[in-house]
Amino acid sequence: MIAFYGDLMGLDLVKRSTDSAAFKIGKSILKLVERKQFTPYHFAFEIPCNQEVEALEWLKDRVDILKDGGEEIQDFDFWNARAIYFYDSDNNIVEFIARKNLNNERQGDFNTKSILGICEIGMPVQDIQQTFNTLTEISNLRQFSGGMDSFCAIGDEHGLFICINKNVKDWFPTGDEAYASDFEIVFEHQQEQFNLAFINQQLRPVVESL
Repeated sequence: MIAFYGDLMGLDLVKRSTDSAAFKIGKSILKLVERKQFTPYHFAFEIPCNQEVEALEWLKDRVDILKDGGEEIQDFDFWNARAIYFYDSDNNIVEFIARKNLNNERQGDFNTKSILGICEIGMPVQDIQQTFNTLTEISNLRQFSGGMDSFCAIGDEHGLFICINKNVKDWFPTGDEAYASDFEIVFEHQQEQFNLAFINQQLRPVVESL
């Protein structure tokens, strides 16, 4: 993973220990913690709203693109966004998403510095409504898209929890099984910082980071 994100993708390795590595990705930090047993996951990186084509060509020099119906760029017209998917070296489904409603247009060639930050994290559960209620109570995030049966995006265009019912839905575009992998996230909303852990399909506030 260090070779993938550091050498192949060109991200800055800002901290490393015997069992973890942290990379700077635009406004975000991606921290990877080693586990003997792990399950693949899904997360997304924000890219400039006008550079999905350039990002695709940049990615094709590094990874195989995950397609849906033969298409390399997925058109999410209901979000006014376009996205590209690929596997990292641990088979996490990683996404580049260009949101047309955001005023983040950039000119010039696409490169590592064009990646603006982490903007989505998957959250497979068995009860979307309960998870939504917990997240809203903790952080006041609101429903962005979807419903409570199979898929619910929670947050806003700057950052989303992609909450799915793991019993009825798999990951797009591959159909890979949606494992409820543990993670910790630190984010800001309405000028307040939140530090949450997702463990055993349950959300809870944490005091000390991993």
